[in-house]
Amino acid sequence: MQIGPYTLDNNLIVAPMAGVTDRPFRQLCRRMGAGLAVSEMLSSNPKVWKTDKSLNRMDHMGETGIRSVQIAGADPDLMAEAAVFNVKNGAQIIDINMGCPAKKVNKKMAGSALMQYPELVEKIVKAVVSAVDVPVTLKTRTGWNPENRNGVEIAKIAERNGIQSLAIHGRTRACMYKGEAEYHTIKEIKEAVSIPVVANGDIRTPQQAKEVLAFTNADGLMIGRAAQGRPWIFREVDHFLRTGHILAPPEKEEVRSILLEHVANLHQLYGDVMGPRIARKHVGWYLEDHDTDRSFRKQFNGIESGDVQLETLNAYFDQI
Repeated sequence: MQIGPYTLDNNLIVAPMAGVTDRPFRQLCRRMGAGLAVSEMLSSNPKVWKTDKSLNRMDHMGETGIRSVQIAGADPDLMAEAAVFNVKNGAQIIDINMGCPAKKVNKKMAGSALMQYPELVEKIVKAVVSAVDVPVTLKTRTGWNPENRNGVEIAKIAERNGIQSLAIHGRTRACMYKGEAEYHTIKEIKEAVSIPVVANGDIRTPQQAKEVLAFTNADGLMIGRAAQGRPWIFREVDHFLRTGHILAPPEKEEVRSILLEHVANLHQLYGDVMGPRIARKHVGWYLEDHDTDRSFRKQFNGIESGDVQLETLNAYFDQI
């Protein structure tokens, strides 16, 4: 798959997820088979760029692969300014967020709320594309609500104003993450534009991945929630798409190694206080299928020390 001058290793992309797709997670998913990993969304408001949260999100130190950074906002000039700032900070692709359904984002008329206003969408896209000399991509939903699925209209606006690739989540903003994703609109968008289209939403297995590609004729797939605690889903999907065979799940010792490395990297990035706290949700995702009564997670969530977290995880794997 091609995005501007960049050729991806494959057509599997890690979806940008706030509070999840930080540098340790992006790098892990890349190593586990993703062709591209998009950063957590960064606000276009320059007043928050110096906060600890934003500085961590902007951290690309030692990051391998193509660096794609997502920006969010509703003011065309501020979005352009944010794009320039992030390119100077190492971004090689700028992704515009018009897909986030969160209320705190939408009440600022950002994220998927923008799909209500095609004229504003066009202004933002024009401003960002003209501000930077790197490819600009766009992530949207299929529409604002089921009665207003205007994804095709937004896609055409994007294409004629220089967007290099589109990622479409198969739900409207009103649907949030409820129900099942619908792929008919993604199929219609793919038929309506000539730029690459990436299908997103409810892709949890290699078989589903193949079915979604076949139905939509999309150029790529974007996987988000299914990779939480299971970053190896990318190699599983890649293997199945290439060979038609199901890859064996990782052995216990590999899961141990992946999890311990991930947790240690979170400690390193976020520090002694926030690192262990942020690690808790990731550990919960990794162990969801094993720790069915949540007893271990209750114990683990009370641990404040990074070293003790790693020791406790080692002991847990010794017992299972």
